[in-house]
Amino acid sequence: MDPNEMMALEAEIVKTLKLIFDPEIPVNIYDLGLIYAIDIDDEKKVEIKMTLTAPNCPMADDLLNEVYVKTNSIEGIKSAKINLVFDPPWDKSLMSEEALLDLGLL
Repeated sequence: MDPNEMMALEAEIVKTLKLIFDPEIPVNIYDLGLIYAIDIDDEKKVEIKMTLTAPNCPMADDLLNEVYVKTNSIEGIKSAKINLVFDPPWDKSLMSEEALLDLGLL
């Protein structure tokens, strides 16, 4: 896949992820730091490595499903796989500056 096409596809994925909000914190999952990696192969198959703010999050299934459905609906993506990981554990240092400002932590 052309590097420019790869960058455009990744930008579209990030844009989509920024529309998904943690149900308990009014910040999108990307700026919250829940997305650890976005990998796209030459066949346009996407693998997203993400975490949750807490391993026992009661909304985990809903959040993972939303990421899966919205990522798979992006034009040009052949398939998307979501891998939930807890290493490293999430903490507020993973949040973007914008998220910290929105929550009054800066």
